Parts: sequence; structure tokens; C-alpha cells
Amino acid sequence: MRLLGLAGSLREGSYNRGLLRATRELAPGGVELVEHDLRGLPFYDGDLEAAGDPDSVTALKDAIRRADALVIATPEYNRGIPGVLKNAIDWASRPALASPLAGKPVALMGASTGLGGTARAQQQLRDALEFPGAIVLQQPEVLVSEAYLRFDEHGELVDEQTREEIAALLAELTGTRALVAA
Repeated sequence: MRLLGLAGSLREGSYNRGLLRATRELAPGGVELVEHDLRGLPFYDGDLEAAGDPDSVTALKDAIRRADALVIATPEYNRGIPGVLKNAIDWASRPALASPLAGKPVALMGASTGLGGTARAQQQLRDALEFPGAIVLQQPEVLVSEAYLRFDEHGELVDEQTREEIAALLAELTGTRALVAA
């Protein structure tokens, strides 16, 4: 099974990229996580789309199509979804009736330095992903608050409870994918 990992933070040392690294480590046998960098995406623009998707947009859509499921790790900026991640979803939701997100299982997680653990951003992500028809897991939730306490100085996730939550999320995601494929 191939999982596509998307980080809602562009910063190389972000806690959310650390969550994706931990996800790769915790993935069961036969499950591979491949990350896709969102840096090169232009802002969504209907005129650009009408002229033909830019290469970076085509690459994102192709990566989503090749994946059996998605894992999105998002920070929370100003109580919401980061612009770079919303922009990626806007591009991937097009064309409206043939989005590569349609029917795609998606697991959400997020880390923040505050106490909310990205709950608001994850709810906004659910809303944005459900419109193009993605199948967003509701449980288990991985809401990592005070992330600076959960990662070591090298950006590696060392908190065992969070690692257990990620493993449970992966088990649900891979089980959900099997049900969708059946």
C-alpha cells in the first residue's frame, strides 16, 4: 500500500514533517509513505487552470492518483489551516467532477506549540476535503499539543503516546483502504 504524505508546513524542521517521518517509521510491513513537497505550487488561479495545469500541479494530482491513501500533517496558523495546504487542496479538488481526491481515504494529524493541538485546522481540513469527495477518517485523532515537549533536538518524535496514536491512525487508515477497495 502506498501512502502519500503532505505536510502543511514548508519549514524543513517543522514538527509536522516530524510527524510524517514518524509515520513512515511506524508504517506496518507492506505500507510505504512517500512525501510530496508543496513548495512549488502556484496560488490557485482559474486562468492558469484554463490554460492547462502547471507542472507542479500535475505532479501533485498524479501523486494523489498513485497513492492508495493520504496522510496530512498540519500545523494550525491563526486558528486555521495553513494557506499552502488549502491551496494544494484547491488545486487537487479540480476538476470539480473528476478530482483525484474523490474516494481517496485521508488521515489527518497535526502538531502545534499551543494547547489546541491543531483541532481547528483539522476541522477545516475535513470540510475542505469532504467537498471533493475524499473519505476523511474521523477517529482516531492525533492532536499533538506542546509539540516542543514531544520531539527531541533533532526533530524526532520521542513521545510514546503520540507514537501509539499514529500507529492506531495508520491501522485505521489501512483497514479503511481495504474496505474501500472491496
